[in-house]
Amino acid sequence: MTTNHITAGTAGTWQLGDKRVNRVGFGAMRLIGNLSTPIAPDRENAIAVLRRAVELGVNHIDTAAIYFTATRSANELIATALQPYADDLVIATKVGPTPRSRDGAWESDSRPEQLRHQVEENIRQLGLDHLDVVNLRWGVGIERGTGSIADHFGALLDLREAGLIEHVGLSNIGPEQLTEALAIGPVVCVQNQYGLTTRREDDALLRLCGEHGVAFVPFNSIGAAIAGAVPWATPDETGRDVVEAIAEAHSATPSQVRLAWTLHQGPHVLAIPGTANPAHLEENVAAGALRLTDEEVIRLNGVAAPVAR
Repeated sequence: MTTNHITAGTAGTWQLGDKRVNRVGFGAMRLIGNLSTPIAPDRENAIAVLRRAVELGVNHIDTAAIYFTATRSANELIATALQPYADDLVIATKVGPTPRSRDGAWESDSRPEQLRHQVEENIRQLGLDHLDVVNLRWGVGIERGTGSIADHFGALLDLREAGLIEHVGLSNIGPEQLTEALAIGPVVCVQNQYGLTTRREDDALLRLCGEHGVAFVPFNSIGAAIAGAVPWATPDETGRDVVEAIAEAHSATPSQVRLAWTLHQGPHVLAIPGTANPAHLEENVAAGALRLTDEEVIRLNGVAAPVAR
C-alpha cells in the first residue's frame, strides 16, 4: 500500500489522560539497537527517524531510562531530536521493580520508595519538569508480574500528587493487577506484549481495559526479532500464509497486516511500533490506514489461537 500523505492520525485518536493522541505512536527502544551489545544504529539516523515520526503525526512516544547501551540512550536521543517539545506530544516512560543498572544488569528488586529516583532520572534525561505518563513496570523482562502492586502503584500516585507525574499506567500485568489498581486510583493505560500470534491470553485483559476506558498499548505487536536482545521476539510463523495472502490483497506488508489487526481490536488500542529504519517508519504509520474486511479478520482470528504461557 502507498505511504504517501498518510499520517498517524489516519487510524483515529484516543484520549490518553488530558491529551488526545493518534492511535499509531512510536516505540523508542529500537533506536539504540541491541540492549546486550554496544552495537547501535547511527545516531544522526535515529534523530532523523524521531523527527520524521513527529512530522508524520506521531504524538505518543514510548521510552524508558532502561533503554540504553554503552553508546546510546533512547531518552537522550528523544531530548536531542524533539526539544522544544510540541504541546500535544505525550512521552510515556516506565519505572518499576526491575530496572537495568548502569552496567546493563537487571536488578531483582526495587522498593516503592526507590521509584522517585527512577522518575527523577527520566525527567532529567528527557529535559522535562514532569512526566506525562509513567507506567509501573511489573515482572521481569516481558513476563507478567504476580502479586499485589498496591505499594508501588500507591508510590506513583504520591508522585502524581507531588506534580512529578501527570498520569500513571501499568506494564507487564494481568487482570488482577489492573483490578487492584483501579480500586486505588486512576489508570490511564496498560502496556503488555501482545499481537496477532503473541500473548493472546491477554485478549481478556484487552477487553477489561476497554470496559474501564483504559488504553491498551501492546508492544512487539509485529513480532520482529531484535537479535540477541529479546529472543522471545522472534517472529511467529503461525498463520504466515494467511497473513501474506491478506497483505498481497492490500498491496501491504505482513507487518502492516499485523498492526492493522491489532488496531482492529478496539478504539482504545494504541500501537507503538518501533524502528530505526525510515522506510519502516513510513510503513508502520501507513498501517493505520489499512482497513481489514470482516472476512479477513475472521481468517486472521482463525490462525491466532491464544497461546498458553
